[in-house]
Amino acid sequence: MLLIYNGKIITMTDIDYENGYILVDNDKIISVGQDKREVENLLQENVRMIDADGGYVLPGLIDAHSHIGMWEDSVGFEGDDGNESTDPVMPHLRAIDAIYHADRAFVEAYESGVTTVVTGPGSANVIGGQFAALKTYGRYVDEMVLKQPVAMKVAFGENPKTVYNEKHQAPMTRMATAAILRESLFEAQEYKEEWDNHKKSPEEFDKPDFDFKKNALLQVLNKEIPLKAHVHRADDIMTAIRIAKEFDVDITLDHCTEGYLIKDILAETGLPVIVGPLLTDRSKIELRNQSLQTPAILSKNGIKVAIMTDHPCVPVQHLCLCAAIAAREGMEEKEALKAITINAAEITGISDRVGSIQKGKDADLVIFNGNPLEIKSQVQKTIINGAIVYERISND
Repeated sequence: MLLIYNGKIITMTDIDYENGYILVDNDKIISVGQDKREVENLLQENVRMIDADGGYVLPGLIDAHSHIGMWEDSVGFEGDDGNESTDPVMPHLRAIDAIYHADRAFVEAYESGVTTVVTGPGSANVIGGQFAALKTYGRYVDEMVLKQPVAMKVAFGENPKTVYNEKHQAPMTRMATAAILRESLFEAQEYKEEWDNHKKSPEEFDKPDFDFKKNALLQVLNKEIPLKAHVHRADDIMTAIRIAKEFDVDITLDHCTEGYLIKDILAETGLPVIVGPLLTDRSKIELRNQSLQTPAILSKNGIKVAIMTDHPCVPVQHLCLCAAIAAREGMEEKEALKAITINAAEITGISDRVGSIQKGKDADLVIFNGNPLEIKSQVQKTIINGAIVYERISND
């Protein structure tokens, strides 16, 4: 067992502990509290001990949208596996088949306290493929997988238009992007109905021919995973919402750059947003209204917000910095921390295992020597699945 004590425990639940402890057994949290007598009893038992030395102890940080391992660090084309831009409809592609587990960005992630990343295809295609949630430490991808698939990537706006305009094929307009997505979902609905009919009455209905692409979309139609929508402009955000309503499917609004311009509408929908990347220039037209205040504005309007890096657009190790800037620009500090922990977990469907410090959850923890939202604070230790994977070496 592992005991972490003498720390300011920020659980991301309703209760924090000014001087608390966390007890870990193998890869799970089994106890959280602040009872000094209980800690004294535990110290006398055969447990490994970590003195947090008054530092902040948080659940491991979660990047809710990235492409880590899909565009390998400093490799170039050989490591560029994020966009199969040969067909605008690619729902059957799986991120886990392209992620390079030994990308050094994973090391930089856990060294900065990021223990979980949600990563997947880029936005060249209307339907780009399946995202996965991974721990940032492991010997190979399958060992790192927390949940797969976790979402189906779809893209609106400038990116698919640009890619396929160069190929002189659809989609070259926003109309075509929406139409292609609708067509794919309609066909998947028909495919689902054919299979449902066959299963109910195999003598009356023939077994449908297997279709890999349509089959991949069944998890979306069955609400097992959401559409993960690349949307920047307000009109693209509304198109994504419109299509999700038409087909009664779940959706998350990723990037949501102009979300603050339609904050009242977003609040009415109750949909969550994943905002970012915050630390980039306005490199294309649909980013012209980018604002660092977006997380604060949306959060204060009752919208559940996660903050992402979109790695490598913003390197994953700067996730906490993105949250700190959001707090500087008006987001409540606790909400900024939730945006990279429990909110990120809930929005991406992995909160049963990560995102907060609670009994029964994965022992993914990070110890800072100060407030995580202060620029000078440093990660002292990172723990993933109950194992210390990073320990800062003092320069003193």
